[in-house]
Amino acid sequence: MLTGIDGTKALTPVHHDAVAELARQRALDELKVLGTGPVERFDRITRMAARLLGFEHVAINFLDHDRQWTASRTSDAVYAERREDSYCDVAIQQTGTLVVPDALLDARFRDNPLLETPAGMRFYAGHPIASPNGERVGAICVSDTVPRPFGAEQQTILRDIATWVQDELALTREFAASAEVQQGLLPKTLATVEGYEAAGVCRPVHAVSGDFYDWYPVRGGAAFTLADAMGKGVPAALISATVRATMRAGSRYDGVAAAVESAADALEADLEGAATFVTLFHAHLKQDTGMLSYVDAGHGLTLVVRADGTSQRLASTGLPLGVGWDAAWDEEEVELRHGDVLVSVSDGVLDALDGTLESLVMVERAVRGAAPKAAAIVEAVAGLAGPTAPDDLTVLVLRRLPGVPLGG
Repeated sequence: MLTGIDGTKALTPVHHDAVAELARQRALDELKVLGTGPVERFDRITRMAARLLGFEHVAINFLDHDRQWTASRTSDAVYAERREDSYCDVAIQQTGTLVVPDALLDARFRDNPLLETPAGMRFYAGHPIASPNGERVGAICVSDTVPRPFGAEQQTILRDIATWVQDELALTREFAASAEVQQGLLPKTLATVEGYEAAGVCRPVHAVSGDFYDWYPVRGGAAFTLADAMGKGVPAALISATVRATMRAGSRYDGVAAAVESAADALEADLEGAATFVTLFHAHLKQDTGMLSYVDAGHGLTLVVRADGTSQRLASTGLPLGVGWDAAWDEEEVELRHGDVLVSVSDGVLDALDGTLESLVMVERAVRGAAPKAAAIVEAVAGLAGPTAPDDLTVLVLRRLPGVPLGG
């Protein structure tokens, strides 16, 4: 049992053993908050804490195996790097707020090397920060170079701010888990369609994307989809996941128009309730002939870049899903010859350029300038947007291999 500076019992510490420490460390690692540098979401919290509590020195610290990481601070105050010197390491071993009015008078801290610095940490108050599973992984703290009081109201504020940090961590973990699930839904190789190769990328502007691309085998070839739900973040991602599942279910229908119409009917209530719409390019490839039957539902961002130096934009054949009660879509065909490339992009690619359809000229140039591999073409087209695209960005490429006879 820890005792306070007056000899009375302090708040009960948590039992600290090897098993609990392993669980704590695992929870910390899963949060991915170590070594990230300044993070604005944490900086907002420490700035607010400084104003509410009247302290210059506020920090959010996380405790690794043997060191302390400062995720945010409001000043140049010196905080421990070694975990064994950390005031926050003591704070995470109890359930409530640790208050040290004067470290020189507290047996736990009076020999701490931080007190030997010119700006020694005489006062400290810290409240534990728990992971979403409850393991205490760090603390938010205020400190000063002189002794100070820290009353019940201030402790309540610090506790509430610690809860704010915990909510941010939980939200981040949920977003990360959602992103992993969404990335796991994206297709991998197109191994079953001999003579062709496909590649794609989906880069959300936030944790998850309202875009998606998909391909899967169908009778005699493969089906391809690129869709873009209006909006960003989780709501758009939920809509896109529903569209993906609905389009796959529609692959049993004869003809791509029938599949799109079936999806539109199934999604009508969802899209109306969410007050959103979805643009979509959906196609079926006939492996033996290279004929591609497609529907473009308000998308209009698909090119066929031909090996002979020409190109063709596949224009929209109907409205987006969720726009209009009696929408219908015309089915069109285009032939992919040996060496031809079909590339479909979301509007995030255009938004990163000049935002107009004329930007598709740059997409075509990127296709022609890339190495003749589907993955290299995807990389070149996505690279047009640079590292920080303003919107969700998705690229789907289907390439017919040059001069490859079917069956080997």
